[in-house]
Amino acid sequence: MRNSLKMASRALLAMAVLSATSTLSFADQSVARQWDETLLAAIRKDTPRPPVHARNLFHVSVAMYDAWAAYDSTAQGYFFKEKLSAVDPTAARNEAVSYAAYRIMRQRFATGPNVALVRSYLDTRMAALGYSVDVTTTVGDSPAAVGNRIAAQLLERTLADGSREQFNYAPEAGTPGPVNPPLIAALPGITMVDPNRWQPLALSFTIGAKGNVIPGSIQSRLAPHWGNVNTFALTAADRDPTRGVYLDAPAPAQVNGIGDAAYRAGHEDVLLKSCMLTPDDGVMIDISPAVMGNNTLGTNDGTGRAINPITGTAYASNIVKRGDWSRCLSEFWADGPTSATPPGHWNEIANAVTDHPLFQRRVGGAGAVLDTLEYDVKLYVTLNGAMHDAAVTAWGYKTAYDSSRPISAIRYMAQCGQSSDSSLPSFHPDGLKLASGMCELITAETTAPGQRHAALAGNEGKIAVLAWGGAPTDAANSYTGVKWILGSKWMPYQRGSFVTPAFAGYMSGHSTFSRTAADVLTRMTGSEYFPGGLAEFTCTQNQFLVFEDGPSETFTFQWATYFDAADNSGVSRIYGGIHPDFDDFPGRRLGAQLGSKAFAKASDLFAPPITVCVGDLNSDGSVNGFDLTTLLAAWGSNQTEADLNGDGVVAAADLTLLLSAWGTCP
Repeated sequence: MRNSLKMASRALLAMAVLSATSTLSFADQSVARQWDETLLAAIRKDTPRPPVHARNLFHVSVAMYDAWAAYDSTAQGYFFKEKLSAVDPTAARNEAVSYAAYRIMRQRFATGPNVALVRSYLDTRMAALGYSVDVTTTVGDSPAAVGNRIAAQLLERTLADGSREQFNYAPEAGTPGPVNPPLIAALPGITMVDPNRWQPLALSFTIGAKGNVIPGSIQSRLAPHWGNVNTFALTAADRDPTRGVYLDAPAPAQVNGIGDAAYRAGHEDVLLKSCMLTPDDGVMIDISPAVMGNNTLGTNDGTGRAINPITGTAYASNIVKRGDWSRCLSEFWADGPTSATPPGHWNEIANAVTDHPLFQRRVGGAGAVLDTLEYDVKLYVTLNGAMHDAAVTAWGYKTAYDSSRPISAIRYMAQCGQSSDSSLPSFHPDGLKLASGMCELITAETTAPGQRHAALAGNEGKIAVLAWGGAPTDAANSYTGVKWILGSKWMPYQRGSFVTPAFAGYMSGHSTFSRTAADVLTRMTGSEYFPGGLAEFTCTQNQFLVFEDGPSETFTFQWATYFDAADNSGVSRIYGGIHPDFDDFPGRRLGAQLGSKAFAKASDLFAPPITVCVGDLNSDGSVNGFDLTTLLAAWGSNQTEADLNGDGVVAAADLTLLLSAWGTCP
């Protein structure tokens, strides 16, 4: 019963991110907000595929925005360019938005683990809004037909966006498989062909007739092709043609390669944080915005802020058990099974922000206060366009570098031995660095009865680490704490049925999504600060944690700014054992660029169109080699900026139009 209560409390996350009470009842929320909430509920019941759901959030947001813009004289639609009139524009927009969102979600969740349940969510929402799901026409100017037409157009155009939706997002046949054999997570030891490359996990195993171990439930790499999916704000000019990735992040650190020292230090830091995952060590820390946060971009160098600039008062101290904070931090941002995934989590946060009584719906924090629907559709298309670009970018790097996860790297180094002292047993240059009280050599003395490694007797000469001991058998009512275990059996702080994501480490998707979202929210609201200068989330004693019981005491997370929250998301993956810091920091840096580009793209949509000549793709007043290069780079796709004739594909007809307009625009 306790575990079911915990899961229910996690589902209410969006209602509790901010401490102030919402000023809107559900009935007063815009239809866009209601459909966003419905989409988030559907995602929680689907397979947790962050890039797929970033795309779903983006496309539903585009459809809702286009339905709103169809009845606005100046705003530009993204896919849908028609302009319509209505006696009651508000009612027409609500209806068109609803049909567009419904049809897209019906298609996108037509398969999955909970099809009937998700279908009931969608049908119930339509019924609550007073619309019939039996109205399927796309012909005519009725709002229902407009919404259905927007959805049909979007679904057709995005089927060729590189996602391979029609193949359930599976990569093409012949896509290279992993270079490393599966790691059986429940058993000690590891076999790696290349310790710098990703390794799938086997989450179960059987013993063959000859005593051989047969791995089962082997992970399949998620969406290795996603770096080639069409984007929202990123263009061909943003892409590195050599590496096939967007923007310009460095290669990840590698053992015995470039960044060797950073590779070792990063994984030693993961081990250090793993030994902090207990409420029983007596360590207390201050997690107040007065001492935590305010980092320079791509670092953890912040020392907080003394004063809340919104209230003019000092941030109060917030002393908590480090082990409660670190475990709850890992789970708050985990965003794995039964969650809305990282891009959905930031929708939950955005919704909580707009519900705050101090929040005003002004784009950029300036200008006129917008009605709830207009602000919401603009917020969602900007935020979720950015989330989609973040997924394409992060997954491009994951495929380009195919880098390992900590569970593989730490077990590999532990199995090699220790790299601190060549005069000691088990020396190996690829081994772990010994550190008293954290990473030690097992000896006859340390395994003697009553000694710290007594439980590891028989493993003399191997490496022991003080770390979280794995998920307890009764996770709802007990916790594991930290203990000395074999380094070759180290586990991340995650569910026993999940362990680590089924895709490469570098770069961190959480860090990329989170910094991107924080940048968008800062730009959309006009302030980096949460409303009132403070956001809070309470972790209730023995009710919040799911991986195990806890926290041992009730405490409250606090963040001053969106950036502070985003940085916490990145740090959570280190405590959770999912990423080292060299996966985290580059994602933050690219996120800042992605958020800026998405806001600029969306702002162009919101403004009246600027008349330029056909083929002038960068609006510089001339059709030239830059425009030709951009068009050729988009060849065969449906990227809107290069699809000059609007037929859904960049092809010869578009090239003809561009060449016919060559030169200075009239």
